[in-house]
Amino acid sequence: MVRMSKGTSLVRKLIRENSIRNLFVGKREEERDWEGQPLTSGSSYWIKELSPLANVVVARCSRILLLSSEELRQNFEDEVPDSAKHVSKYARNLLEYCSFKALAVATQVTDYLSDKDFRRLTFDMMLSWEAPAADQKPSAKKYQAERCSTNGEVEEEEDDSALFFSDLIPFLVDIESTVGQSAFVRLGPAVFGVADTVSVYGQFDALTTSTGGHLPFPVYDKYLGELGKAIKTMRNQAMPSELTNLQLAKGENVIEVEGTVATQPVLQHIGVSAWPGRLTLTDKALYFESIGVVSYDKPKRFNLEADLRHVIKPELTGPWGTRLFDKAILYKSNANPEAVVLEFPEFTGHSRRDYWLAIIREIISVHQFVRKFQVGEIGQAEALSRALLGISRLRATWEVNHMLPSQPESILTFSMAEELPGGDLILQALAESLPSGDREVLNAVAGSKPKISGLYARSAVATLASLGFSSLKGTGTAVDASLPVGEFLIGDLTPLEKAVLQSRDSHKKVELAQATINGVKVDGIGTNIAVMKELFKPLNAAILWINALQSWDEPFKTSTFLIICSYLILRNLLGYVLPIFILCLAVFMIWFRQGGDGSVAGEVRVMAPPSQNTVEQLLALQQALSQVEELIKSGNIVLLKIRALLFSTVPQATDQVVIALVILSFSIAVLPFKVTLLMMLWEMFTRQMPVRQESTERILRRLREWWYSVPAVPVNLMKPEEEKKKK
Repeated sequence: MVRMSKGTSLVRKLIRENSIRNLFVGKREEERDWEGQPLTSGSSYWIKELSPLANVVVARCSRILLLSSEELRQNFEDEVPDSAKHVSKYARNLLEYCSFKALAVATQVTDYLSDKDFRRLTFDMMLSWEAPAADQKPSAKKYQAERCSTNGEVEEEEDDSALFFSDLIPFLVDIESTVGQSAFVRLGPAVFGVADTVSVYGQFDALTTSTGGHLPFPVYDKYLGELGKAIKTMRNQAMPSELTNLQLAKGENVIEVEGTVATQPVLQHIGVSAWPGRLTLTDKALYFESIGVVSYDKPKRFNLEADLRHVIKPELTGPWGTRLFDKAILYKSNANPEAVVLEFPEFTGHSRRDYWLAIIREIISVHQFVRKFQVGEIGQAEALSRALLGISRLRATWEVNHMLPSQPESILTFSMAEELPGGDLILQALAESLPSGDREVLNAVAGSKPKISGLYARSAVATLASLGFSSLKGTGTAVDASLPVGEFLIGDLTPLEKAVLQSRDSHKKVELAQATINGVKVDGIGTNIAVMKELFKPLNAAILWINALQSWDEPFKTSTFLIICSYLILRNLLGYVLPIFILCLAVFMIWFRQGGDGSVAGEVRVMAPPSQNTVEQLLALQQALSQVEELIKSGNIVLLKIRALLFSTVPQATDQVVIALVILSFSIAVLPFKVTLLMMLWEMFTRQMPVRQESTERILRRLREWWYSVPAVPVNLMKPEEEKKKK
């Protein structure tokens, strides 16, 4: 701990001297353009509405587009509608226009994620987006060193190991050199492959886990580097010498392979035994190859493309069939009704299992999306490419944070849409943004150039091709960098972005509601029973009121109730009772919302039952189970007696029931419904009148005696076939 304290003190000293910070964030004494020349307000291409950093970004964009800043601004004036040129929005919309235009060209370069200048440019785009106007100042984004106490001493829980990079970020980053969520959400999807419109919020949250909700350049730079590596790794997965045993179909692309390293095996559980092997995921199926004597055995193929009602979920495994370790997945479908259990052993946690569970679900979800919206061949290739990019982003985020995000599906496009409330609207908007055929491409590329408010995005297929993933060209679709997939609107949101925002707002409401649910959960059987009794008080009060009317304790109230109900029945006014009741309920809710009687709105106050020790709780549980068992027995006896009456086990009793049913059916057929209903009402509420009480008790006594005389049919308990074979 002494060594840890000394290390932290040294870091703090260097931070105060700006020694370490300058390694990561260089101070800009003067802004420079793309060629490194100083950029000042006297420059020929200085735009007075923009901030210095925004001017640098626009100058870099003009160099990429081979245009001057003035020409770029003039194009903005010509192409963008007047609504996007308002003074309050002019600077930001101009910056967005230049950024979108430049990114569409810069991302056509092969392996652009490896270009350090490209990474810096895209980060500066986001940084300048937050304060693009000349009169705006960047908002201060301060970090708090939560890991250190106020007196400068390190907490006892800290490990003695060296400080990790993610731990140093809150100290090393300049307060004005980080990107916020809004900027990343707006410009991140435009950097093709870096983020997706559907999952961009989850991507940002995962990258800023250790930096207090703001994205510094070191993390962003490392993320783009790991993303490029993840895509290259995916590209190099399909080595013919290693995967020839799979016999992949034409156009089938390998996404991930696991089980080739001895320290990270994959085990298939069959009964009480486990077999190691190699697990391969493609964009169409899942393969498992058991390890043989010389090579791998014949692979087992699980089709993920067809509509087979796939079921995949976490599973517990252990030696000899026990359920101890939460490190496996269970898969079954209509084609494989027998569940397949695959375990991913590791010493701590279950990150490997969670990663594979997430990416398999993503492949299943993208094929469900294709089937549901009947996406064409070009759109299908685009959807699959989006899924591949999402899996690459998840892998890169895992490498950056050195741990898998707590919700890995939040980074995957189609899995995220399935989880969010209103996800069907997101998928519908996404399907509408996908290209449907060559005619759409030609219309978009060769059409005229009217005034537009948006710029077309490059396809995910072309993005993967630019990053070196060329195997998708085998799908038979033309990979074109100008393939339009939706658009980026200047100063406005696309239908997909609007659907995502609406779904996100609904998700926040769901989270707030879930927080209240978690807050009201109480432990203990007695406490939960007390809460339930309190909630059922209004219903109990209504039952007690009806019983009081039936008992004729207050003849005036009972007589008035019968007269009113009889009038409603005879005048055919029963159809208005339910609407009036619902209307009164709505009026009551409005009145209560306006203040009501001043009591706490909706709060339930319950007297806590006396505390019980463990033995008392076990005895109470045993008593409750005994009562439940008796209720089940009574219910079974009733059902067995009814079965005896139906199958004439007691002919005399069955004849009596038949005669009663015939009389009842004729009465219902002959008498009008309102007369039958009126007779039932008077029967229920007059049986306890002083005049009828004695005869009612006599009739009920005879019915009970008759019921007790009906025997139950016998029950024959059969032994399972397995026990018979053992004997």
